Amino acid sequence: MSDRLIRATAADGGIRAVGAITTSLTETARVRHRLSPVSTDALGRAMTAGLLLTSGMKTKFARVNLRMKGDGPMGGLMVDAGVDGTVRGYVNNPHVEVPLTADGKLDVGGAIGTEGFVYVFRDLGYGRPYSSTVELVSGEVGDDVANYLLSSEQTPSALVLGVSMDSQSVQSAGGILIQVLPKAARDESLVTLLESRVSGLQGFTPLLKAGKDLPDIFEELLGDLGLTIFPEERKLKFDCPCSEQRMLDALKLLGTEELEDMIATDKGAEAVCDFCGEIYQVSEEKLTQLVGELQVQS
Repeated sequence: MSDRLIRATAADGGIRAVGAITTSLTETARVRHRLSPVSTDALGRAMTAGLLLTSGMKTKFARVNLRMKGDGPMGGLMVDAGVDGTVRGYVNNPHVEVPLTADGKLDVGGAIGTEGFVYVFRDLGYGRPYSSTVELVSGEVGDDVANYLLSSEQTPSALVLGVSMDSQSVQSAGGILIQVLPKAARDESLVTLLESRVSGLQGFTPLLKAGKDLPDIFEELLGDLGLTIFPEERKLKFDCPCSEQRMLDALKLLGTEELEDMIATDKGAEAVCDFCGEIYQVSEEKLTQLVGELQVQS
């Protein structure tokens, strides 16, 4: 299944549903950052969550930044996702290892920690961006992002995320977001029904392993509630806009004195993009050229 995002409604528009397959982009992140299994799981879920959060944004330049910072050994993670379907991200400690949970699963909550914060920054592509901060509730990405939606946007939401790996690579990843909009939230029986169905799911990746696609999952959850699946699909991919020129522009911000010290001490420089792990080597000659450009500008 290719990485993609689809949207749907049910209950006469009172329920909003979004689903995403993110297997390939999660594997790309794993390889680029050389992630441990629990870091892969955490970042894959967070990238999926970030993409799901962009699904209701309208302009093509709109983006969401999702950051989780906890007291666990992972330290935290950062995700940047766009309405254009691109996403990138990193974890502070990519090689972290923690004991498995009692039922033998990767302990994402233990790696991130339970004391800390979730930061969400929304750039709508126009006007002023806005941000929200809520406390962590468990360190589990789905629980904490759902809590953000309830606390900051007053939208009851169910978020089911998952990443499945074997010893070599990511086998499946993705998630679904179901929200009860205000006009339907007053129907307590509807809310209770949805809560029961979502809680009955055995995670997200087991559904993919069973051969179910996103429309099948929506049909199972909402098929008897007037489900309408929109035909448009959004293609998703791991993508970072970093480049050598951007890196050189950033080096110039260090100033002449710092660049001259790099030339004298290191005979060059190396820069690594936090978001994608791309490594840029800068020669002594290139640093000298940057110094010359700064001197001309001064």
